[in-house]
Amino acid sequence: MVGSRRTAALLLGTVAVAALAVVGRPAAALASSGQVSIVEDNVHLQDDPAGTLLQMRALGADVVRVSVPWQAIAPVPTAVRPPVGFDAADPASYPAANWKLWDEIVVDARRDGLTVDLDLLGGAPRWALGRGRPKGNSNPNWEPSPVAFGAFAQAVATRYSGIYDPSAGSVAPDRSGDLPRVEFWSIWNEPNYGPSLAPQGVPGDLSVENSPHMYRRMVDAAWAGLAAAGHGPATDTILIGEFAPCGANRWGVFSGMTPLVFLRALYCVDSTYRPLQGDAARVRGCPTTPAGTRRFRSQHPALFAAGGVSDHPYSRWYAPNFEPDPDPTNGVSIAGYASLAVIGNLGRALDRVQRAYGSSRHLPIWNTEFGYITSPPKRSPDPGSRKKVLYDSPAVAAAYDNWAEYISWRNPRLQSFAQYPLFDPVRAASSNDWGGFASGIETWAGAPKATYGAWRLPLYLPVTSARRSRSLEVWGCLRPAVSATAGAAATQTAGAGASQTDGTAASQTAEIQFAPGTSGAFTTIQTVALSDPSNCYFDVRVKFPGSGTVRLSYDDAPLDPTLAADPEQIESRSVRIFLH
Repeated sequence: MVGSRRTAALLLGTVAVAALAVVGRPAAALASSGQVSIVEDNVHLQDDPAGTLLQMRALGADVVRVSVPWQAIAPVPTAVRPPVGFDAADPASYPAANWKLWDEIVVDARRDGLTVDLDLLGGAPRWALGRGRPKGNSNPNWEPSPVAFGAFAQAVATRYSGIYDPSAGSVAPDRSGDLPRVEFWSIWNEPNYGPSLAPQGVPGDLSVENSPHMYRRMVDAAWAGLAAAGHGPATDTILIGEFAPCGANRWGVFSGMTPLVFLRALYCVDSTYRPLQGDAARVRGCPTTPAGTRRFRSQHPALFAAGGVSDHPYSRWYAPNFEPDPDPTNGVSIAGYASLAVIGNLGRALDRVQRAYGSSRHLPIWNTEFGYITSPPKRSPDPGSRKKVLYDSPAVAAAYDNWAEYISWRNPRLQSFAQYPLFDPVRAASSNDWGGFASGIETWAGAPKATYGAWRLPLYLPVTSARRSRSLEVWGCLRPAVSATAGAAATQTAGAGASQTDGTAASQTAEIQFAPGTSGAFTTIQTVALSDPSNCYFDVRVKFPGSGTVRLSYDDAPLDPTLAADPEQIESRSVRIFLH
C-alpha cells in the first residue's frame, strides 16, 4: 500500500502580527481524509532517472507513476514469434539490459522516499498481437494476448518482489533480494481509447463495445500474474481502469468510448445496471445464464477486490467545476464522462456495478493523470480543432489547478491528485500541434511556468469577496515540506545525528501573508505548521483587515543539509480579496 495516506490535519501556528485578528479554528469542510500527490514524466525519467526523481521529491510528490511498456522489456518485440524457449513469466528470460532503466528508477525512488506506481501497459510485442489488424496500421495494441500479458505482469512483479536476485536470475535463497519491492501497480492505460486498445468495437458490428471484453481478460491475467509473484490486495495497491475521461457515441475501431459506457460493458451490465443476458451478453464476452452471472464475481476478482479505479479527470480548458453539456466538441452528452467536474458520475456508476453482483464496496477513485494544457506554448485557438479550442494562459491554468486540487481534496472518494507531466514536450513536428500535450509545469527548455509555483505551493480561497467582518477560508498545501521532512528522515536513516535532522523536521511552517490594496508590502497574518510529515494540507479561517492580496510564503529547507546553507524562500501565487 502507499505508506500513510495524507490526512488533512495541520496545526495553527502563532500569530505574527498581533494587531490583525486571526480566527484560529479550521474551516468547516467535508473533506477527504487525505490525498496522495502523484507525478509522472516518463520522457525525463528515461533521460535522467536520478535527477528527475530528485526533482519530483523536491516538489513534494508522494508517488511517481512509471510506465512499463511491454515491448520495451520483451525480447525481439518486432518478431512474429517469441524466441524459442522463452518463458514469459520468468524475468531472467528477458534481456538483462532491458531491465536497466526500471531497476534504476525503483532503486533511486526508494532512496528518495518515493513510492513507485508501475503501470503495466502496451504496446505489445508483435508476437503477442491478434490477427486482423488493418493493413498498413501499426497500432501496437491490437487484440493483445491476455495470456502473454499475464505472464509479462508476473515477470515484472517477480523482479520487483523484494526477494529477487537479478545476478542469479532467481528468487534469492534467503529471500533478501537486491531490488526493492514494488507495492503499487496499475493495469494498462486508457483502455477506452482506440490507440491504447483496439478494436474498440466488435469486428463486424463496431457499434457494440469490444474493448471492455478485451480489457476484462487483460485485467484477469495481470491480477493472476501479480498474485503468482506474491502481490495481492492485502499487501499492494492494485489499480484498474486508467480511464480517459471523455469519449464519443461512435467509437468504431480506433476512436474511444465514454468511461461509463466502457465500465458497464466491463462489468457486463446494461444501461440500468442489470446483468446482461442472452445475445447482448454473449457478444460482449459476458455470462449468458443466471448461473454464469452468479459466478461472475468470483471469476473476475480484480473487478471487486482492486485497490481502486484510476481515472484521468482532465478538465481540458474549462474551470475544474464545469463541464459543458452537451460537449461542444462532439455533441455528446456528458452523462458518461468522468472529468473532475462530473467525477460523481464515476463514483455512482462504480457503486451500481458492485451492487449488481451483491458487493457493497465503494471502490476508491485515484487521479493518476491531470494538468492543464497552456497557451503558450500551445497554439490557441487550436488550428487542429474544428471547434477552435481556446487553451488557458499559464496564469489561468495555475489558478484552475489550485482550484481543482481543492475540489479533489474535499471529495472523500478521491485518493490522489496528479500532475502530468513535469515538462512540456518539445516542439511538435506538426505545425497544427505546436507545443504538443503542453500540460507540464515547466517548459520543454526547463523554465518554470506559472503552474510550477501553483503545484509547488497551492493556495485557494473559495470566497474572495465578503463583508469586512467575515473571516475567509484559506486552504493550501506545503508540498515541499513533505519532501524536506522525508529528506531529514533519509539522512537520519543513513546515520546522521539527530541534531542534523531535528531542525529540518521542526522548521516546516508557512506564513499566510497579506498586502493591502494592490501594491502594499506583504505582512504575515498567521503561521501554519506541519504536524504530520506525510500531510501537506491546511484549511483555516482568517479574518483580514480589508481588501488586498493574499499569498503563502515558505522557507524551503534543503533536502540534504550539506547541499545548501540557507533555505529557499518561495511564494505561492497571489489571490486578490475584496472586503466591503
